[in-house]
Amino acid sequence: MASRTALAPSVLPGTVSPLRPVPEHIPRPHYVGKAAPDPFVGSEVKDAETIEKMRIAGRIGAQALVEVASHIRPGITTDELDRIGHGFLCDHDAYPSTLGYRHFPKSLCTSVNEVICHGIPDSRELVDGDICNIDITAYIGGVHGDTDATYLVGEVDEESRLLVERTEEALRRAINAVKPGRPINVIGRVIESYAKRFGYGVIRDFTGHGIGTAFHSGLVIPHYDTEHYATLMEPGMTFTIEPMLSLGTETYDIWDDDWTVVTKDRKRSAQFEHTLLVTDSGAEILTLP
Repeated sequence: MASRTALAPSVLPGTVSPLRPVPEHIPRPHYVGKAAPDPFVGSEVKDAETIEKMRIAGRIGAQALVEVASHIRPGITTDELDRIGHGFLCDHDAYPSTLGYRHFPKSLCTSVNEVICHGIPDSRELVDGDICNIDITAYIGGVHGDTDATYLVGEVDEESRLLVERTEEALRRAINAVKPGRPINVIGRVIESYAKRFGYGVIRDFTGHGIGTAFHSGLVIPHYDTEHYATLMEPGMTFTIEPMLSLGTETYDIWDDDWTVVTKDRKRSAQFEHTLLVTDSGAEILTLP
């Protein structure tokens, strides 16, 4: 892709290792081995049994994220981070939800610097000054728990550090805006109004989503201000909020691997994500370790 090299980006594709095996006793999501998942036809409001299963999946996903993050340092490859996350999930009888989702080849996403999302772990080593997002999801008990966070690698410049800090704050503010009876688009209004104070780009085309027995249901959670997506939140709804903010544009390119999304101006991007349950009075974060 010509535009990829013309701007001299800090991240270029490396070598992707073979698929990692998952023990046979661990149940697979239905989409593994298929080109795409079956359409979701259930309710966005979950029953008590499903919610309890999602608490388990969310906790394991969050614990996996903590484990992977503890190994982030200059010199480690993103493929090694994938190996660590894969092993943690399998050791806890959970399937890595991304592995085989629409043929994605790895057990988590590693999105470094200008990579907005969906970076494929490979042979690239993290270097001092990078920022690296880890996006990992556990599938256990027939449900998914999806979470991610962006981490500093060694000594990071102040502009990047503030981007990461403020993206996490944007997620916190969005979670506080979750209340039954409110339209879902209030979430994006809160995120964008905060991000624009600092001149950040707010990525529009990659959103939060309904989650449960489906990795992605039909529910869309926008991170930008829009009159659309005005479904009212109800107790029992479960969805992710995962704002992606950039130091420049919200426009992007996609690498030839059909997954890796990078900012068009190659400025850095950060992301944070939790899986949430709408309660009678607000939100319960399901992806806490």
